[in-house]
Amino acid sequence: MEEQMNTGSHDPKHVAFMEKELRYVSGIIKQKGREILNDYRITPPQFVALQWLFEHGEMTIGELSNKMYLAFSTTTDLVDRMEKNKLVVRVREEQDRRVVRIKLLQEGERIIEEVIIKRQDYLNNVLSNFSSEEVVQFSDLMEKLHTNMK
Repeated sequence: MEEQMNTGSHDPKHVAFMEKELRYVSGIIKQKGREILNDYRITPPQFVALQWLFEHGEMTIGELSNKMYLAFSTTTDLVDRMEKNKLVVRVREEQDRRVVRIKLLQEGERIIEEVIIKRQDYLNNVLSNFSSEEVVQFSDLMEKLHTNMK
C-alpha cells in the first residue's frame, strides 16, 4: 500500500469515487454560497472579485481578470458595477498614472467578512458529527490536496 501511495497509482475505483464526491461537495458549497449571497447586493462573480482583493490586496483589472479567468472587458464591467455600489474604487498609481489599481473599500470588506463568517458557520454545522481529531485530519488532508493541485 505504501508503495502504491508513492507512485501516484491508486485504485481507480477510489479515485473515481473521490472525484465524484469532490464534485458533489463543490456543487453544494457553490449553491450554499449563492444562497448566502442572496442577502447581499452582489453577484457570485463580484464576490469572487472582492475575495481576491480581500486576500491579495489591490490589483489591476488585468491582474484580476487573470485570477478570475475572465475577459478584460468582462472584469471592467464587473468593477464598474462594484465601484457604482461603493464596494471598490479605482486608484491611479502615482509613479505611473496609466496604471489603475482596484482597491477594496470598507463596505466591500464588510460584506466579504460577513459572507465568509456565514460560510464558516455553515461548514461548522456540517462538521458537527466529526470529532475534533477528524476535523484536524480532514483539514490537513485538504491542505495537502490543495498544495498538490497548485
